[in-house]
Amino acid sequence: MEQDNTLPADHQGVTRRGVLRGAMLAGAGTATGGIPGLVPHTGQAAFAAAAPPLPGPGSAVPDFTAGSAALTPDRVVDSACQFCNSNCRIKVSLKLGRVLEIRGEQADPVQDGNLCVKAPMMTELTYNPLRLTTPLRRVSGRKGDPDSRFAPVSWDEALDVIARRWLALRDAGQARAIANRTTGRLPRGTGSLVSRVFTLLGSPNDTDVGPVCNDAGGNALATTFGLGNFTNGYGVDGATGREDLGSAKFFLFLGTNQGETHPVTFAHLLRERARTGARLVVVDPRATPTTELADQWVAPKPHTDFALVLGMLHHIVTTGRHDRAFVERWVLGFDELRAHLVEHGYTPEWAAGVSGVPAGTIRGLAADYAGTRPAAIFCNAGISHQLGAFDTYRTLTMLAAVTGNIGVPGGGCNFMHNTWPGGLNLPPLKVTPPTRGPALPVGPDSFAESILNGRPYRLKAVMTEGNPLISSANTGKVREAFAELDFYVYTGLFMEEAAYYADIILPVCSGLEFEGVYMRRDDRAVRWQDAAVERVGQTRSDTEIWIDLAHALGRNDRRRPRSYWTDAFPQEWKDYGTLWDTFVAHTPGMAGMTRRRLRARAEPLRWPCPDTDHPGVSTLYLDHPSWYRAAESLDPANRGKRFLTASGKAEIYTPELESRLAPSGHHALPVFYTHPEVTGAHPTIAYEDRYITNPINPGALTRPVRLGVAGSDAVHRRYPLMGMTGRPSVVHFASVTHWTPTGKRLNGVRLVQIHPATARGLGIADGDQVLVESPRGAVSGTAQLDEGIRADTVYLPNTFGPAQRAGDLYGAPRYEAANTLIDDLLYDNLSGQQAYKCFACRVRKK
Repeated sequence: MEQDNTLPADHQGVTRRGVLRGAMLAGAGTATGGIPGLVPHTGQAAFAAAAPPLPGPGSAVPDFTAGSAALTPDRVVDSACQFCNSNCRIKVSLKLGRVLEIRGEQADPVQDGNLCVKAPMMTELTYNPLRLTTPLRRVSGRKGDPDSRFAPVSWDEALDVIARRWLALRDAGQARAIANRTTGRLPRGTGSLVSRVFTLLGSPNDTDVGPVCNDAGGNALATTFGLGNFTNGYGVDGATGREDLGSAKFFLFLGTNQGETHPVTFAHLLRERARTGARLVVVDPRATPTTELADQWVAPKPHTDFALVLGMLHHIVTTGRHDRAFVERWVLGFDELRAHLVEHGYTPEWAAGVSGVPAGTIRGLAADYAGTRPAAIFCNAGISHQLGAFDTYRTLTMLAAVTGNIGVPGGGCNFMHNTWPGGLNLPPLKVTPPTRGPALPVGPDSFAESILNGRPYRLKAVMTEGNPLISSANTGKVREAFAELDFYVYTGLFMEEAAYYADIILPVCSGLEFEGVYMRRDDRAVRWQDAAVERVGQTRSDTEIWIDLAHALGRNDRRRPRSYWTDAFPQEWKDYGTLWDTFVAHTPGMAGMTRRRLRARAEPLRWPCPDTDHPGVSTLYLDHPSWYRAAESLDPANRGKRFLTASGKAEIYTPELESRLAPSGHHALPVFYTHPEVTGAHPTIAYEDRYITNPINPGALTRPVRLGVAGSDAVHRRYPLMGMTGRPSVVHFASVTHWTPTGKRLNGVRLVQIHPATARGLGIADGDQVLVESPRGAVSGTAQLDEGIRADTVYLPNTFGPAQRAGDLYGAPRYEAANTLIDDLLYDNLSGQQAYKCFACRVRKK
């Protein structure tokens, strides 16, 4: 199937897939009014200025809460929504300490007073009968059994159990058998505390959620430009007084459905687009609320964006559409790139044969992107969750570099979900910690291989702040591994799937219950949040848990003095304001991000920000004094550099980069390959049975690969379709919203998106119960027949899980995790990204 959907210029309506469905994206200056929890539905006027209400027929209902003794707040607290990287401020209205209402921040011109449907769920997380409220210890039951029994224990008892188990492994010379995996829900800086504990233990295996989310984009950006961060900012750049991303004349979205994943910042881009007339092109195998608002929708096969971008690059560099002046001054390796593309025949015609997108469409897309300045690229999990994530992202950085769309307002490589800028630093340790050996291969799915098969060595104790039984690939294997794991600690809000495998369960605060810097916007912007409500039960914040655990290690350590731990974790750090002051004092580029300054701002503040007179950097690599000042604050060696590479230029190819990547099987110049379960028997990948140091993540091991291995269509004889997973709708964020009544009421049924022609051939009707099967297993759902998807592709929403009790109230089914279908042994060996975006499958009526 070939698909190239171009919307007419006058297409402005919002259909059933519209971006505003269930979202509160009211016009400029509006917010939730009157009745607490009301989420108005809006039409195309959502992006126009709201007219004042008029009396008479058709006028708005008066606000009957005004003047109500019961519903007039006695306090309003500034907090932050935890559910996506739009990083919305929420104004929490309280009466006697109870939440009455949540509104958006009108003084933030990007947020513009808006919130999406998820914001009220912040209250539902806090006041939820399913909350964990006290530490628990396993007392009976087989690991993983939903009938397992747990008994309440004190915090000191729970932490002492953890400390003694970990110290016993350390004392037996097995510190590396202890691992932790963080998640995106944590207050910023938790990872730094985890790393400090693991450094003192001597274990290298403190890992983060990046390989589940979007690490590959940051890895590629750092390799080409010097920093692994989203390059441009939302709103006005304080240094230049100019709109940044809103000034783009061309938006190229690849694998990002921002209407459902970033609704409020996407609304900002749409408002600016209405002013500038910018063109929006969305590349996605299926139609989404984002494609509904696009000028053009391009639908390649899953996992073939790499080929599409190579075809675009070939057309640009061989027809002279590159920015010669920028390339000559600021880019290394252009001539090598051009010769490489020609030698390998990465033409638009070749790309069409791989991706299913017509060659003419690829040439037109390349010409439009190169010829419309400035042009901004946006990507999200649709690119990150591919086998070739790092190389695909690297190719996109080359696309921006050769067209001069980097270091300019309205341009850049805006790859979603990059981690906190550069880490948050603590003071140096005053003791000499043990030597740490190499970490497991990057990616949480290496945990299962380690536990079950001891490759490259065996884990025996794991702690997680997320839910690996939902997020990790090949869920059946992960379940088997955690059932065999010697000792497991689960921290969370609810008894999620992973909790039933735990030996110790620790209850954490919800986002309304703690002070700090919580989520961050993708554009390196953070905002302060104050605690809005009293904590429920005995819950603690994650930063407090790790400080308390360090002190438990101190009182149980028989080899090291207690001060070895306690001096490294002062009790005053349990006050997040004091901890933040410590981060600011020790982290390059952060001197201007004081808590006083953050708390006083309606808008978030972007890193790097070297002092309190600096506005924060909006456009990375901008040829402007504000950028050079910020760059030098990161490292004195950056003085005078525009790009923070060794050469000070964007590096497409250098001999040094080739030498660094080659041992892993990769190259500085992109060599095409794709997932072996993409139809068409395209070149793919093979993993060697040995380990080397990962050249992108040098603290960890990786298995080298061979690229361009001949593919086979054998798997498609039994599994003829390609499946891909992703977010169910704007209602959900990860699995946490599935524990709220609103989340399960609005989107408690897993809808399996199938093209009507494909469904007819399988005897499936709209609304039928179906099984989606892959070589790894099967999961169920409800068929949703939709012409807005390729006929060779099936879309399966993820984040559903069998423990999600909140939906029982509505009779919502309980589902096996979508990742049951994913092969955990197929992953990006540089970034650790799992290939969630393609698996061979078949669908049948249940």
